[in-house]
Amino acid sequence: MRKYKQPVIYRDILVEDYAAEGKSLARVDGKVIFIEKSVPGDVVDIQLNKSKKDWAEAFVVEYKKYSSERETPFCEHFGTCGGCQWQMLPYKKQLEFKHQQVIDNLTRIAKVPLPAIMPIIGADQINRYRNKVEYTYATKKYYTQKEFDAIRAEGKDLKEIMFGSFGGFHAKGSFDKVVEINECHLQAEPTNEIRKYIVEYCRSKEIPFYDIKTKEGWLRGIMIRIATTGQIMINIMVGYDDETMLNGLLENVSTKFPQITTILYTINVKWNDSIYDLTPIVYTGNGYITEQLENYQFKISPKSFFQTNTKQGEKLYTVTREFAELTGNEVVYDLYCGTGSIGIFVSDKAKKIIGVEVIEDAISDAKENATMNNIDNCSFYVGDAEKICNDEFFAKNGKPDVIITDPPRVGMSEKLVKKLLDIEAPLIVYVSCNPATQARDLSLLDEKYTVTKIQPVDMFPQTHHIENVVQLKLKK
Repeated sequence: MRKYKQPVIYRDILVEDYAAEGKSLARVDGKVIFIEKSVPGDVVDIQLNKSKKDWAEAFVVEYKKYSSERETPFCEHFGTCGGCQWQMLPYKKQLEFKHQQVIDNLTRIAKVPLPAIMPIIGADQINRYRNKVEYTYATKKYYTQKEFDAIRAEGKDLKEIMFGSFGGFHAKGSFDKVVEINECHLQAEPTNEIRKYIVEYCRSKEIPFYDIKTKEGWLRGIMIRIATTGQIMINIMVGYDDETMLNGLLENVSTKFPQITTILYTINVKWNDSIYDLTPIVYTGNGYITEQLENYQFKISPKSFFQTNTKQGEKLYTVTREFAELTGNEVVYDLYCGTGSIGIFVSDKAKKIIGVEVIEDAISDAKENATMNNIDNCSFYVGDAEKICNDEFFAKNGKPDVIITDPPRVGMSEKLVKKLLDIEAPLIVYVSCNPATQARDLSLLDEKYTVTKIQPVDMFPQTHHIENVVQLKLKK
């Protein structure tokens, strides 16, 4: 008979400090332990789920005493949904921890000379700030252990209540269950009304929800975009083409919510939920909405990347423009340019903008956005910057005076960092959604560049995520 190790549990542990990625830390017998769902000042019993020589990871078994820094979360789904990890912290304290996260990453990983890090720019709106939310429809509902225990105590059939038709967010650590959401505070209404109406309608018509485990069912999910311009887009994902179900659902949603600007649907027969290789089909409207940053308008289609917090995005881009120190005479290269939002935002201060992006659809949107804003000094190209930024490309477009780079969470490739070192642009502005990978890249850039300014910006209140903008200048 196989023997199982008894779980390692430490009791009455004082959580001492914030770590990173939403975790806090404690020290037990000289070992650093990273703990989920805790904050400095908590006294907890913890169970290890990973243990190394000098460090371990753990989760809370029981809270013995709550930190005085905690406050009551405003969402009934906090702790179950997993989307807003820091609702139990006052916003001022969230900003302190995020600022410290930038300091820790840049000092411990980059290990380069740094200027003083400027105070973090917080958000004026700390809930209902997202312009894009994606909900999942599924056949299996997630319950916490506490909920399970209550159900058992009432003598209810677990299978009977677990399986059905539900709408919400994927449960963390469970690919086939969703947390059924009553009210999400991340996006303004009618986001919750739309999600719940679709559940009610499809239940009443006995329309099958998608089961990602068996790969059966029809209704898969919905993406809702709500712009600051007031325009609303929804894209409903379904598992196969069924004209009767589609027309019935789309017609009823359109009638129930006349404020929706454009409705699309996407038929996804794949096993994964990604739609980037699929073609959304327009049912009503023109298939896109427009968003605004300062005086610039941007076309947002279902597959477009756009900053999900519009108001903070404007602040982030303002910092980027200030760090670029433009006088009107510079050639600016916008790497990972996406739909051209940063390049267009800084275009009136530059001589020329050259945007580079590997996603062809994004470049098409970037060109349309430049045309929409009557901008004629922006050119956009499809390709990897490390490959296409060569002598021929520079001869055509000019060598960059300023490079703006806004890579994904994994940061820049080592080849691209080497390319930047070869190009030797006088100034680089590095926008990052992951200060850890940004710090790694700064270490590599230190060969020729000095970090001259650092500005953290909070894009996602109630979470541990943080954006950071760094200005680098070529060493003389």
